[in-house]
Amino acid sequence: MRLISIVWMLLLAGLFHVPVSAQVRSGADVLLADSIHLLQGKRVGLLANHTSRLSSGVLLFDTLRALQGITMAAVYSPEHGFSGTAADGEAVASGAVAGVPLFSLYGATRRPNPEMFAGIDVLVMDLQDIGARYYTYLSTMAMCLETAAETGVEIIVCDRPNPVGGVIMEGPIRTDSLRSFVGYLPLPVRHGLTVGEALRMAVGEGWLRDHVRPRVTVVACAGWRRTMYYDETGLPWVQPSPNIVSLDAAIAYAGTCLLEGSNVSEGRGTDTPFLLFGAPFIDADTLAAALNVRALPGVRFHPAQFVPSPRRGAPRPRFSGQQCKGARLEISDRAMFDSFRTGVEILSELRLRYGAFLSFTSYLDLLAGIADMTNQPSDEIFRRSAEDVRRFSARRIPYLLYP
Repeated sequence: MRLISIVWMLLLAGLFHVPVSAQVRSGADVLLADSIHLLQGKRVGLLANHTSRLSSGVLLFDTLRALQGITMAAVYSPEHGFSGTAADGEAVASGAVAGVPLFSLYGATRRPNPEMFAGIDVLVMDLQDIGARYYTYLSTMAMCLETAAETGVEIIVCDRPNPVGGVIMEGPIRTDSLRSFVGYLPLPVRHGLTVGEALRMAVGEGWLRDHVRPRVTVVACAGWRRTMYYDETGLPWVQPSPNIVSLDAAIAYAGTCLLEGSNVSEGRGTDTPFLLFGAPFIDADTLAAALNVRALPGVRFHPAQFVPSPRRGAPRPRFSGQQCKGARLEISDRAMFDSFRTGVEILSELRLRYGAFLSFTSYLDLLAGIADMTNQPSDEIFRRSAEDVRRFSARRIPYLLYP
């Protein structure tokens, strides 16, 4: 009874928060409930994967295929394949799903050719993004818009919440000369947009190839607000890809993914990729202590040792079978945590302490969107990032769909 009284007093004082699940509906749920007439009598293509589910957990593909008056004509899949199990960078073959032709957009080609769209009237796109520029689902969707404009195919985007929220933006806007599949649209690293908003902006700002303007309808989520992280939506968590195993991993990804441009492990082949990093040549205690001295907001670093091993989604992890030493991130305040800054500071500390062992590839430039990234002073990177975010924040306003 005494414990109940204490909790009750804390509630009255506003010091004890009991989270309430929000009733958010994804764009796919809204499409089925309110806008299915958009597909009636049409040959439908579906860009989808394992995340393309209704709130009930049923795949959107299975639901559309069973509806009267709709012909499911083709399926298209992004990186990691329709099942979402292929490793990053692993080519995925085309084939069929339940007798419906499946065209892989991460195999022989990453851009759909006109022949792939020849048998459809409308393309429904439904993929769960994680809010980082170098997460490739958004690149695939943008390329589909370009081919749709060429072929006259209508596009319907089933929007989904940005799992890391729609308020915080971080990192520089990608330099035009560094346009690539991991940086197709000129967005900040953490862009604060849903895919529906990002694609609206891509069309409106003329970012698509040849400045094409396809016919696009965005079916917005219901009930989502920009301040919401995914665990506040009430929707079930489905791993967007094999190595984004948690919401914290998605939050950290915009920073720790930069390690992919170095010879340091970003934690693939462990239970906590992107929240763990290291290499055989690192002293874990020294590195964690040095990073904590930097007093980065919203995060603590703990010494860690791990041995990467092959697993689903990471068949050949860096340093497989070798003992790595490094650090584990503990995100203590996600409202304060700056993932991109954290990633840059980690690289800076690694260069300072292990420069003789550390190496980088040109992939780091593509990820960061900055030419000659390793020779840029950190202060200059942060100054540019702040200015880019300020300009982008104002520029995106006409394309926002949610309060």
